Amino acid sequence: MKAIRFVRSVPRWLLVRGLGGKVRGLATGALSCIELAELEPPALPAPGWVRVRPLLSGICGSDLSAIGCKGSPYFSPFTSTPFVLGHELVGVIESVDAATPSEWQPGQRVVLEPALGCAVRGIDPPCAFCAEGQYANCVNILKGSIAGGIQTGYCKSTGGGWSASLVAHPSQLHRVPESLSHEAAVLAEPFACAIHGALKAHAEPRGPVLVIGCGAIGLLTIAAYRLTGGKAKVLAVARYPHQAEMAKRLGADEICSARGYEGLYKWVLERTGGSIHQPELGKPVVLGGPPVIFDCVGSSDSIDDTLRLAAPRGLVVLVGMPGIPKNVDWTSIWYKELRVQGAYAYGWEDRPEGRRKTMALALELLEQDAKAGGALKDLVNRKHPLAAYRTALDQAFHAGTSGSFKVVFDLS
Repeated sequence: MKAIRFVRSVPRWLLVRGLGGKVRGLATGALSCIELAELEPPALPAPGWVRVRPLLSGICGSDLSAIGCKGSPYFSPFTSTPFVLGHELVGVIESVDAATPSEWQPGQRVVLEPALGCAVRGIDPPCAFCAEGQYANCVNILKGSIAGGIQTGYCKSTGGGWSASLVAHPSQLHRVPESLSHEAAVLAEPFACAIHGALKAHAEPRGPVLVIGCGAIGLLTIAAYRLTGGKAKVLAVARYPHQAEMAKRLGADEICSARGYEGLYKWVLERTGGSIHQPELGKPVVLGGPPVIFDCVGSSDSIDDTLRLAAPRGLVVLVGMPGIPKNVDWTSIWYKELRVQGAYAYGWEDRPEGRRKTMALALELLEQDAKAGGALKDLVNRKHPLAAYRTALDQAFHAGTSGSFKVVFDLS
């Protein structure tokens, strides 16, 4: 089968990391860490597993971070290479094992939770985090019946969505409602991530909410906040006109398109109250600001701006995957007693109706949005075959100028 895989090579990683930002296409070219290869489908690693044929598979910011060699090396001990990329997918069950639970049958359309926790690895009793339903925080990701890996798409045993076939444990699977299109269903995984982050702001008594960054994860965070019942005014920072238009469709009240921190700070404080003060060196500091900020970029500049803009005792939710932030002034965390909260993946959520699996909630809200004629499925606006992976990744790397939201591989 054809598949796009990541091959660990320190010289290539250093080359792409050092020059990838200056030489367009280097991260996907002949000297990159990825390749389109002819591979054997992965074997079922244990009884009860199923084989899934991807239909659509999305390109995530974490995939781009790995391919662009720009992220932190933090995760390198927790992956097993070479691995086939792709953890956002909608697919069809191709075959089942004799030990697979009877509820799963060939031909069913599914999405999967990519986290490779204790249940997936055949570890019993589970670790404390998996026992609480927070299997994205599993501490046994290097143990069990499969190779090391935090998620499907970063583990050599499971394969990934950027291929014709991968394997999954039944605990990872969710059946897709018939009413959902492939385009809506492929959003279930990143939408679940956004829901996990958005729900952290629901207990906040004050408003408004500021969303910095209107790429795919920022737009999904706006939608997640609204569709889970968030009532506060939503302010969003969008760099490009197509992002601003979609942010409004998904529930943002006002959009800031100012370039540079001077315009951003002024725009935010005009709407939240507060004042700007200039120290001898560096960016301004702020008195006042929004009580809740979602950073959906994860860059050094966005994190620094988020911490400076947040109101005293405010909540900062890091939704975008960070790299290794540089020149971030932590003084505001200490002085304003900020609560800085990561939002990585998902598991179970506490809801008024009871405890729910985040992925199940994501599918339910996607179906609700689709029945209301919503805009979420329109986020999937670029589709490519695997053979055109360089074009697909270039559009994803340059989503702003290419006009794309969510780029996906079409394997249907």
